[in-house]
Amino acid sequence: MDIDLISILGAAAGGFFGAAIGGLHAFIFTGFMVLVGIAILAATGDASFIGDLAFGPVFGPHIAFAGGVAAVAYAHRRYGTNGRDIALPLASLAKPDVLLVGAGFGVLGYLIQKVVAIIPWFGANTDAVAFTVIISAIIARLAFGKSGLFPKNDSGKSGWAAYEPTETGRWVEHQERGGPLAVLGIFAGLLAAFASVTLLEAYPDLAGNAQVLMFGVSAVSLAFASAGHPMPVTHHITLPAGLAAVTFLPAVGEMTWLAVLIGAAAGLLGAFLGELFARLTVAHGDTHIDPPAFAIFPATTIILALGALV
Repeated sequence: MDIDLISILGAAAGGFFGAAIGGLHAFIFTGFMVLVGIAILAATGDASFIGDLAFGPVFGPHIAFAGGVAAVAYAHRRYGTNGRDIALPLASLAKPDVLLVGAGFGVLGYLIQKVVAIIPWFGANTDAVAFTVIISAIIARLAFGKSGLFPKNDSGKSGWAAYEPTETGRWVEHQERGGPLAVLGIFAGLLAAFASVTLLEAYPDLAGNAQVLMFGVSAVSLAFASAGHPMPVTHHITLPAGLAAVTFLPAVGEMTWLAVLIGAAAGLLGAFLGELFARLTVAHGDTHIDPPAFAIFPATTIILALGALV
């Protein structure tokens, strides 16, 4: 496990940055960094920018985004802000303690990810960054929230109905119903799978990273959501789809179209996992536990395990 002081300092700065500008905006910057990293990798064959910056200290979602999520949860407990408003730039509160919580969770995210990555089998067969985002958010919920990990709606119903979205509790309204969600999952997955396969075939040096192209695009698209437009949230669709397509590409031989269809199926899986975990953890909670991250890590494990079998 490689831990060094300069990375810890970078993680503290990244968590602070995510808190200061808001976790959502920090994640959008992750998307930009991913796209820049893909361009550098295609041009030079060097993946350092992606690993060391886009998914490393400062801009890694487990650091900057997670720091913003934890800081707004703390601000909710301490100052009464909306604990789920991950778009709120917390520097606007002029409360240094809030930003320092972000810095602390940035360091915590860095350390958790390092530990997750060395877990036998699981660490190499999941998305350690996404898994860390979830662990960090659960810690923040338990430390600063009051709703518990699996809060129910106010309908008084039991069973699955107790977690259904309501007017006062939901994640993304236009992604709640099965039909629209299925179409979004299939076609966003299809797009990501096609782009990943095409990119990998054109630039073989992108092996191991081609799947993150459309993840970066999905992250950047959330800038429009921050501006108030009802954009779809798709990074938990496009990343599993791209990963599935490039994972199964060697197995399908010249039938590239089959790898793309497998990617579309993985996109569908990611879409429904995201909505499932949204209903269970965030729709009726008082802090943010990220549904896309909760979808990405199990989808990644499923894809890599099936890929190993094939």
